[in-house]
Amino acid sequence: MTESALSDGRSQLSLGTAAARNLATTTKSVPQMQEITSRHLLRLLPWVQVIGGTYRVNRRLTYAVGDGRVTFVSTGAEIQVIPAELCELSTLRHFDDSDTLTALAERFTQREFEPGEVLAAAGTPADRVVLIAHGKVNKLGAGAYGTETVLEVLADGDHFGERILLEDTGSWDFTAKAVTPCTALILSRGAFQEVAEQSAELRAYLDRQRTGDEHAVNAHGEAEIELAAGHVGEVALPGTFVDYEAAPREYELSVAQTILRIHTRVADLYNEPMNQTEQQLRLTIEALRERQEHELVNNREFGLLHNADLGQRIHTRTGPPTPDDLDALLAKVWKEPAFILAHPRAIAAFARECNSRGIYPQSAELHGNRVPAWRGVPILPCNKIPVSEHGLSSIMAMRIGEAAQGVIGLHRTGLPDEYQPGLSVRFMGISEKAIISYLVTTYYSAAVLVPDALGILESVEIG
Repeated sequence: MTESALSDGRSQLSLGTAAARNLATTTKSVPQMQEITSRHLLRLLPWVQVIGGTYRVNRRLTYAVGDGRVTFVSTGAEIQVIPAELCELSTLRHFDDSDTLTALAERFTQREFEPGEVLAAAGTPADRVVLIAHGKVNKLGAGAYGTETVLEVLADGDHFGERILLEDTGSWDFTAKAVTPCTALILSRGAFQEVAEQSAELRAYLDRQRTGDEHAVNAHGEAEIELAAGHVGEVALPGTFVDYEAAPREYELSVAQTILRIHTRVADLYNEPMNQTEQQLRLTIEALRERQEHELVNNREFGLLHNADLGQRIHTRTGPPTPDDLDALLAKVWKEPAFILAHPRAIAAFARECNSRGIYPQSAELHGNRVPAWRGVPILPCNKIPVSEHGLSSIMAMRIGEAAQGVIGLHRTGLPDEYQPGLSVRFMGISEKAIISYLVTTYYSAAVLVPDALGILESVEIG
């Protein structure tokens, strides 16, 4: 054998690595995939078997209380309230005269407020309805010991002052102060009375409202259950029954599917040391599971971000997620909160706020691993929670399980050709081009059993 020459002209005295590799068996990894995440939501949600493909959530009868948010339409810098959206005001909840609502919407005037400017001052006459079209407003009041405290944070779509539509409420018992630049639509009591004088339907509706609610309800808007307590002697006990919703919501299982194609030549000849069909299927299923979690968070029909009750949505006080904000979020889900779900960048933003205050939250143990926590509730990352182009995201806290009346996942197991629980792989045949096809399918959905099982901190600035 002749000796090879090196680049510097010297003779090679031993076999080189490039030639040696032709006789060696390389050690290789299975195909890697950057899309794969921890998928905490899929792992931690209790999954309920849905035999008939539909899950019905039966609840106690609840009467609407008008705590929704108002929607606006903008033309350039001009903003107007959509007339039908005025029914989100509690005093106009069941009023449906479109002409009168249009007349009211036209009488709202637009005003701009700078940070620190007051929209309504405590002690001044309460003579207007204020709709927050854009921006953030602190609702301030006197605390138990005379100090000023933040009662509530109002933002896009929130409103206050609607009680003046029914009666002269005297003066404001709180101060509304802009935290950011704000755009508000204002309807004065005088302008409202002008419309009322021209509409007999509105006057009759307001008269019925003033007589009081015809339905007795508890603090959650549910039909009251009459009870007696603390009595002595032979007192006539009240009779009662528990009324149910006549048309409860039903969740139909959604589906995620794809067709996996593999050429027979690849499947026949290139299966050592790794089975090509198995690896193709593994990565396809990983992508399908990622899409499943994305849908559980973002789907407009059953996704958690869109199905949280409006009363369970709160805003950050200043922008970034502070310890105060997470305390307020946990107060919304105070009955056995299971975990908090946030985008990784939102978790980093919360850590920065803690660092700036010299606070170092303790971690919690979850499945043998230590994870960040707040008040003992694990904070888990989920990159499926969107981040807007302006750097805003949301943080979710939830209670889980049917027994706890929490959030549950819905699926169907026992499918034909089931490959994993709730996921099937069906052989579809071989085409004329010798391509094998497999139908990969999974069925799923999610349900919030009662509104206070899910809370959302909105407009979180992650910076």
